[in-house]
Amino acid sequence: MVNSTLIKEIATSLGFHLCGIAPIDRFSGAPDGFHPIDIYKDCKSVIVFAKTVPNESLNASSIIPYTHINTLVIQEVDILTLKFIRKLEELGIGAIPIPSDDPYEYWEADRLYGRAILSLRHAGYLAGLGVLGKNSLLINNRFGNMIQLGAILVNIELEGDLIADYEGCLSDCELCLKSCPKAALNGKNVNQELCRTFSIYKHDKGYILKKCNICRKICPHVLGIN
Repeated sequence: MVNSTLIKEIATSLGFHLCGIAPIDRFSGAPDGFHPIDIYKDCKSVIVFAKTVPNESLNASSIIPYTHINTLVIQEVDILTLKFIRKLEELGIGAIPIPSDDPYEYWEADRLYGRAILSLRHAGYLAGLGVLGKNSLLINNRFGNMIQLGAILVNIELEGDLIADYEGCLSDCELCLKSCPKAALNGKNVNQELCRTFSIYKHDKGYILKKCNICRKICPHVLGIN
């Protein structure tokens, strides 16, 4: 019998460090056009999972290691998502993958604003994997914000995980807000135009490099909640 326990066993066998499940009724607040059912009309549950991002790259004096490790982990999550999908299909389950990062369709070029077909950070929260921080990142109690998320929409009802109720950000902490070089954070969202123009750098040779990780690195809970 396919149930939440079996789904999590598959996720663990594939090497994911976290896995949670959100029933479809938890997405009632999703924006029009970005609800799981807008993507897959038969969706009844959303499986959300994550791999950890090796953390020492935050301390490199060059931006190359952080860029490189992020790229590799995103690719790793997407490859494992494909393997997950195949295992689910072998069980007769309809399953639709959500990219861990790019691509996405919604894009406002004038203000450099993009929106994924499903917000993975919100899906992660609804699946019990963590709480949203003031830096707009999902914070897990074990691994902090050094996680890369992925998700699969499935056509079966699964038991959902409890939504996390621990404190991700200290109530009086504003380190990320005050340290952002472009003042792009307001405690709930990030101004993508301000952030992108500073944090994403296109090298003369054409490489896309991530040159800022301050909001992630400076968080007291970057590596977990003690």
